[in-house]
Amino acid sequence: MNHLLSNCRLCARNCGVNRIKGESGYCRAGKSPRVARVLLHDWEEPCISGTRGSGTVFFSHCNLRCVFCQNHSISHQGEGEEISALRLGMNFLALMEKGAHNINLVTPAHYLPQIIEGIDYAKKKGLNIPVIYNTNGYENIDALKLLKGYVDVFLPDIKYFDDRYALKYSGAGGYFATASQAVKEMFFQVGRPVFDRWGLIQRGVIIRHLMLPGLLFDSKKIIDFIYGTFGHQVYISLMNQYTPMHRAGRYAEINKPLNPRHYDGLVEYCLSIGVKKAYIQGAGTVSEDYVPDFSLR
Repeated sequence: MNHLLSNCRLCARNCGVNRIKGESGYCRAGKSPRVARVLLHDWEEPCISGTRGSGTVFFSHCNLRCVFCQNHSISHQGEGEEISALRLGMNFLALMEKGAHNINLVTPAHYLPQIIEGIDYAKKKGLNIPVIYNTNGYENIDALKLLKGYVDVFLPDIKYFDDRYALKYSGAGGYFATASQAVKEMFFQVGRPVFDRWGLIQRGVIIRHLMLPGLLFDSKKIIDFIYGTFGHQVYISLMNQYTPMHRAGRYAEINKPLNPRHYDGLVEYCLSIGVKKAYIQGAGTVSEDYVPDFSLR
């Protein structure tokens, strides 16, 4: 799949750079996947983390520049270790052997060809747990189509409805137009959610939304889209864990925790329009303690 890297259009940026020859686009990723952490992760939704943890691979670099990013050391600064697609597949197998309920690919879009190669290798060696594509939603639809048959569960963000906020806080023009079409393609590929007898998701789509301070109206518009488009055919994960980090201090309006009343208001809004399949978070999630230790282990 080197042709996908020689004219890179793996995400919505469509940079067109030749990563095979050492060029890098907006995300700054190179030819080989760069990984910051591989671990059993306990802090995802209950149907993903289960009792033994989600086999999570945190990839370095990102096609967004969120000013509040808690993973900025790897997403913006690119900390991590370059590995081969073969070693990536070996990591998938090692996670399964440790008891992981699934393979959880975090911020994977810019390494899609190498991930596919890694999955191919791992499946030939016996990988038989669900693969989760954990993405910020700023995807290229044509690239997403290459994942059909490789991904079992899509876990996309929809961060913003209004482009003003997408540009201001993440540098992502046309974000909602892009993410809304991306989740439709994801649903087309995997369909309605399927759980095993222990309540662990095996197939389907869970759409995350991290609520930001002062953006209750924007959040409601996102819920309107998700529920109006998919009804009860996807799950929604409403997140209240926003913690002002990185460059959030430059923006007074978001340099503070989320108002709990606004989050409760969003939950009530969901209930009022008929949403039934959703995850919500309790108090105590606003803490840097929940930021993973990106120590290359």
